[in-house]
Amino acid sequence: MTSSGIANWPAPARLTVGIVSAGRVGTALGAALESADHVVGAVVARSDAARDRVARRLPESQILPLDEVAARSELLIISVPDDQLIAVIADLAASGAVRRGTIVAHTAGAHGIGILAPLVELGVTPLALHPAMTFVDTDDDTTRLRSTCFGVTAADEIGYAVGSTLVLEMGGEPVRVREEARTLYHAALAHGANHLVALISDSLAALRIALAGQDFVDENAAGLPERLLGPLVSAALQNTLELGPRALTGPVARGDAVAVAGHLAALREADPELAETYRTMSLRAASYTRAPAALIEVLER
Repeated sequence: MTSSGIANWPAPARLTVGIVSAGRVGTALGAALESADHVVGAVVARSDAARDRVARRLPESQILPLDEVAARSELLIISVPDDQLIAVIADLAASGAVRRGTIVAHTAGAHGIGILAPLVELGVTPLALHPAMTFVDTDDDTTRLRSTCFGVTAADEIGYAVGSTLVLEMGGEPVRVREEARTLYHAALAHGANHLVALISDSLAALRIALAGQDFVDENAAGLPERLLGPLVSAALQNTLELGPRALTGPVARGDAVAVAGHLAALREADPELAETYRTMSLRAASYTRAPAALIEVLER
C-alpha cells in the first residue's frame, strides 16, 4: 500500500490495549497509545519496578495476570526481552484467553511475525512493531516515540495498514521490514547504536588517562572528557547521517600512517584492548578511502 493509501485508511476504533509486560518499552508505547485515545485496560507487571512504572505512566490501568490481560484486550502488545518471547507466546496460546480477531503485536526487533504462529492459529492478526529507539525509563521515552521509526512486519496489506496506523497515531514513522530481513535489520541497528556506546565509552576512558590530574567532575559525570568529546562526536554523527562515508576525517582519511602508528603505540600503553579496537575500526574506516599501502601495513601488523 502506498503512503497515500495508508493516510487514507480509516483510523481504527479506539482499542482496549493490554501490555505484556510493564517494561520500559511496553509502558512507553502504552502511554503513547493512550495519548491517541486508546485505553490501556490492563498490564502484566510482576516486579516492584514494573508496578512502580505502571503507577507512573499508566495510572488508570489494572495490573492483572497474563490470561486476564489477554482476555480483555483488542490490541495485545507483547514487550518482553527477546529470550522470553517464545515462552510468553506459548503461555498465551495455551491459556485459551486470546480471542479470535485480537491484534497481537510484539516489539522484538530481530523477529517478524513467524514467531507469533501459535497465536495466528487461534485467529489473531499478527504484527511486529519495533521502535528503533533506546529507552531509559524516563518520560523522554514516550516523547522520543514521536520522532521514531518503527520496523513494521505484517501478514498482508490489511495488517500493514493497521500497524502503520497505530505507529502514526503514536507519532512515529512506519517502515516496512520484510519477514526474512528482520535479523539483518536488527543487526544493523544494534551495530550502530550499541557499538556506538562501546566506542564512546572507550574514547572517554582514554581521555581520562590522557587528562589525569585535571579538574573533571568524576569518572561518570559529564566532566572535561565529555565536554571535549561531545561536540566532536555530535558533529561527526550528523555529518555521517548527511554525507555517509564522505564525512570521514582525521589521520585515516588523510592516509597518515605515521600518525596512526603513534596512536596505536599510545593506546597500547594505556589499554591494549582499546588499541586493538582502534586498529580494527581504522581498518574498516580505511576501506572507505583510497588508503595508501603504508597505512594498511601499519594497521595489519
